[in-house]
Amino acid sequence: MEYKNQKYYDIDIRDMKRRLPVVKVKEGLWIASFVILGDVELTSHCADELKKELEKLEFDYLVGPEAKVLPLLHIVAERLGFKDYIVCRKERKAYMKDAVVYDVKSITTQRKQQLVLNGSDAEKIKGKKVVLLDDVVSTGGTFNSMEKILEKAGAEIVGRAAVLKEGDTYKKDVIYLEELPIFTK
Repeated sequence: MEYKNQKYYDIDIRDMKRRLPVVKVKEGLWIASFVILGDVELTSHCADELKKELEKLEFDYLVGPEAKVLPLLHIVAERLGFKDYIVCRKERKAYMKDAVVYDVKSITTQRKQQLVLNGSDAEKIKGKKVVLLDDVVSTGGTFNSMEKILEKAGAEIVGRAAVLKEGDTYKKDVIYLEELPIFTK
């Protein structure tokens, strides 16, 4: 979508409306900034809607990246009746043993960062079916990195889900609630 000095983008996520600020992420590229973190009403609504889609799949664990998606990950897991979920951290912590690490570059960070799976979590999901969950999928960098980590850990990825799918770069199957445009000049 062509950028025309828009300050906001209005979105309707299955009957929940929000006004998102349009922000420049690099020369010639703007996005509608979707931050679910801190919005209790929106997080709960999106969790309920994603639950409806995810309960059609058979899987053992939800897996998501740190940090913005954590409240959503928690509520979706709870709504599905799971006792726990797996988090790919953004850096190795001192308490981690036998961590699985993979580098990722996302559209919003503009730099390399790590995703790290604690060794105890890797053991927990070995041979298990998992679904990846994120707030927004754009280039697929985070999903691809989580896939690499989970493959190393021996998990079987049976689905991917996000609240929003941004642009048309990501080509793998993903469950999402609404599309979000990318703005260019």
